[in-house]
Parts: sequence; C-alpha cells; structure tokens
Amino acid sequence: MNAQENFSKAQTAKTQASAKLNKAVSHLSTDPDQALSAFLESLEVEKNLSRLTIRNYKHYLNRFNNWLKEQGATDLTQLDQDLLRAYRVFLARYSDEQGRTLSKRTQSYHVIALRSWFKYLVKNDLAVLHPEKIDLPKAESTPMNFVGIEEMERLLSAPELNSKTGLRDRAILEVLFSTGLRVSELVKLNRDQINLKRREFGVIGKGRRPRVVFLSERAVDWLSRWLATRNDMWQPVFIRLSGKKIHPAFDGEEMRLSSRSVQRLVDKYSRKAHLTVKLSPHGIRHSFATDLLINGAGLRDVQEILGHKNIATTQIYTHVTKSELKKVYDKRHSKL
Repeated sequence: MNAQENFSKAQTAKTQASAKLNKAVSHLSTDPDQALSAFLESLEVEKNLSRLTIRNYKHYLNRFNNWLKEQGATDLTQLDQDLLRAYRVFLARYSDEQGRTLSKRTQSYHVIALRSWFKYLVKNDLAVLHPEKIDLPKAESTPMNFVGIEEMERLLSAPELNSKTGLRDRAILEVLFSTGLRVSELVKLNRDQINLKRREFGVIGKGRRPRVVFLSERAVDWLSRWLATRNDMWQPVFIRLSGKKIHPAFDGEEMRLSSRSVQRLVDKYSRKAHLTVKLSPHGIRHSFATDLLINGAGLRDVQEILGHKNIATTQIYTHVTKSELKKVYDKRHSKL
C-alpha cells in the first residue's frame, strides 16, 4: 500500500469518526469521564493526532480525573485556582509503588494536556475554568544532541558485518541518517512501499501528514544487502532476529522491530563508536537536518523533508548551524 492509499484510508476513517464526534459534542457535559471521552475523539478527528499522542493525553488526563475524584469533586466546574494549585503540588510530589517520581517535563505534559482539554470545553461553551488561567510551566532547555560527519561515519561503521544482525543494524543506521526519519516512521516501513530503483518511498508521518522520503545511493546499497539475507515473505523491512519465530509465509507483523529496540541499538553503537554525545535515533535526525543546512539546504526544503508542520520547529536547527559555522570560522579564518 503506497502513501496515497494510506492517506485515503485515513481520510475515510476520519469521516466515519466525525459523525460519532458530532453526536458526542451534542451531549457534551462537564462530567469528567464523559467530557474526556469526547475530547479524545476530537483529538483524533479534528486535530488528526496519532494514536500514540492520543494515548498519552488519555494517560495524563485520566490521572487528573482520578485525582479530582479523590478530592470529592464530581464535576469539572468545581476546578478552581486553589484546586489547580493543589493538583500541581500533587504532580510535584507524586511517587509510584516503585518510588519513581515525575520529571519536570512529564509534569509539564500533564498541565499542557489539561489546558488543551479545558480549551476544548470552553470552545464548546461549557462553564469551566478558562484555559488561560492554567499557566504552563516554563519549558526546560534541553540540549539538542547531534554529531558532525566524522563522528557519524564512526557510528555508521560500528556494526560488525559478519552477521545478519550486523547487516540489519547497519541498514537501520544508514536509512536513519539518509532520510531523517522518526524512529516510529522507520519501524513502520514495509517492503512493498519502498522503491529501491527510484530511491524513494512515501510515509504517513506525525499528525498523519503524508510525505515523500528519499534515499541516498549508499543507504539503498546497505538496505539491499540486508533484504538479500531475507528468505521470508514478511512485510516489515526491519524485523527482530531473536525470540519466537512465525511461519515465513505469514505477513510477519509479529516480527516487526520495535521503536525501543532501535533506540537500544543506536545507544549501543553510539557507545561503541565513542561519540562525544549520547545519541538517540532522534539525534540522528538532528544530525541529518543540521548536515543539510550546513551544506546550503533552504529552511523550507528541510521543513518539507523532515515533515514538520510548522517552520518554527525547523528553525531550531538554525541556532545549531550558526554555532557550527562559528566553529568553522574560528578554525579556518585568518587570525590577522
């Protein structure tokens, strides 16, 4: 199934869900559970968010609803500034059965989800606390880890090629750096969607936005080497090589490599390559984007290649490239 067919299928599902959403909105109330259900449906239909994002919203807001009920509140209209302050204290002091607490970033995600929910409720004329009164925490500045081309070469060369696992891992690393794919997009790849001859394929990215992705000749070479080792009919491009096997004639969905597995292997080879930063699959994406900009690619082009909805997201990389360019200037320019 190509990118256009996937997009058409998603549009059909969206139309079907829209009728369900309209019915839910017509009966919308400030009952916490009912209001949350309607909001989650709106995220799917109106916002076109991914299942993973919706699942995260559900997780954060279920925690809020459970806490609210423990406070004796049965209606969302009961949330005021004092109760909101108490909820934020609850998040700051939260600890699960294993003693794990919530990071500042995770606490922020809870508040962002709550604000989005109440914005939806106010938009639908429900008399709840105005979302502008739900202040968002100051975002923590997190370093954007990426590496230059020399370190990237060390990373790409780290897998040992005398095994099937090594060939698979080399193909994964090459495809990540050649395309700038998100790890979730990489693991969803199927063999029938990639045109190796044309060196391109379509993906449905974040926000279910379709885009065309291009492969370098080098990435095609390593991908071809990996696929040549396969004697199965399984659809996933990247499969696990351990654990329970299934019949080679099946579609192989159970064999699909997980995002977590890719994250672990990138971490493994980053350490083996002795990189100067801790690199993740998203760090490879950062490195890909930075490399494009340093070599003269336009911001709009990089936005399109990465699948960013807003160019403001892509502009983050300009700060990185300015830093890199200054290093080049200091190193190469005459000191006279």
